[in-house]
Amino acid sequence: MTTFNDDGTMIEDRTQFDLTQEIADAEQKKPWQSGLYAKTLLKKHDLRIVLINMENAAQMKEHHADGTISVHVLKGQLSFNVQGQTYDLRPGNVFTLAVSIKHDVESIGDSAYLLTISWPNAQELETMKHRGYGS
Repeated sequence: MTTFNDDGTMIEDRTQFDLTQEIADAEQKKPWQSGLYAKTLLKKHDLRIVLINMENAAQMKEHHADGTISVHVLKGQLSFNVQGQTYDLRPGNVFTLAVSIKHDVESIGDSAYLLTISWPNAQELETMKHRGYGS
């Protein structure tokens, strides 16, 4: 069993996830607000791993991340839009994006993907002109 600090940070130095089961568990929680469901699987001081499930045509409006990200599509298809260019991502595709680049995401069919964020340290966060999702 995985244990966490009060702020949700995982204490253990190793863990394992069954992504097929995590996706099935998410399906049981429908209907999802805004057509999407996100679950943070791992939260450490330098890394976040989030499983995101989206219903057909669900959208995440333009936003950015404070760290370098990777998106690994597990199910369905995503339309990933970055600075006027669209990337069609399918299962098995991995897409990366540098720090603070604005992007939006739309699901084509029901989809699931693993979002990994290389989390900056506190000093780096303080020096950023803008912060967080939706800024």
